Amino acid sequence: MTLRSSSHWSRLDTCLLLGLFAFLAWLGYRVETGLNYQWQWQTIPQYLLRHDLATARWVPNLLLQGLLTTIRLSFWSLLIALPLGLLVGLLRTSLHLFNRLVGGSFVTLLRNLPPLVLILIFYFFISDQLLPLLQIPELLSRLPETVRQWATMCLAPPDQVEAFIAAVFTLALLEAAYIGEIVRAGINSIDVGQWQVGQALGMRRWQLMRHIILPQALQRMIPPLAGQTISTIKDSAIVSVISIQELTFQGMELMAATYLTFEVWLTVTLLYFLLTYSCSFMAGRLEKQFRHPY
Repeated sequence: MTLRSSSHWSRLDTCLLLGLFAFLAWLGYRVETGLNYQWQWQTIPQYLLRHDLATARWVPNLLLQGLLTTIRLSFWSLLIALPLGLLVGLLRTSLHLFNRLVGGSFVTLLRNLPPLVLILIFYFFISDQLLPLLQIPELLSRLPETVRQWATMCLAPPDQVEAFIAAVFTLALLEAAYIGEIVRAGINSIDVGQWQVGQALGMRRWQLMRHIILPQALQRMIPPLAGQTISTIKDSAIVSVISIQELTFQGMELMAATYLTFEVWLTVTLLYFLLTYSCSFMAGRLEKQFRHPY
């Protein structure tokens, strides 16, 4: 690129940024004058943190509690979805027709159903029919207080744990279908010569996959896997329909109680952005580390 063309694009970028700032300023002006809205940002911090008189400490309030629940949902969902998606991807690239049919049926079924339908099906089936047979709340109530506190911190309160588990499994299965396709595409992107060299050395297929194919495919899978991680965080908002008290649910409850529509949803937006951008930043660093290991 010549110096002249570089200068041209620099001026174009500057004009686009100025246009964006002008639009945001106009939008803020319309909200301020057209809607006649009285901003009350000073009330939002109390819904992030509150002072607990019993312990004399600052503890998370509604919005931060919802953010922590979103993090827990995303963490457990990804913890299940990643190995399950890897298995589905391996089935999709298997030499056996039965394995390919199983992997393909899993992906086709879950990718072509609306997430809301899956949430409701799993909630009314797993949470209402299967999980009560395990008597998880009763088991938690018999545990020592310290263990119950850790279970509440890592999962959910005892009265919400069954719905939480149903939400985690639904999100995990949904994301595993997409991760399986990412794994399949990563494996298929490796040059066929790599397979031929490994076979010439007498390596079995699973040895070839473990030592040669998957390490190379992983480097190519990091960007789409990072995108799927961010998608999992955003998809977790849909479990608010089954009263999981994650960030979107807490935002709706708080808006209904305070009528601070703009303040609440802008704060929720910022919290989601901080969470997803942190994941994106770490994925970028991880990709650079794999690209330049030394």
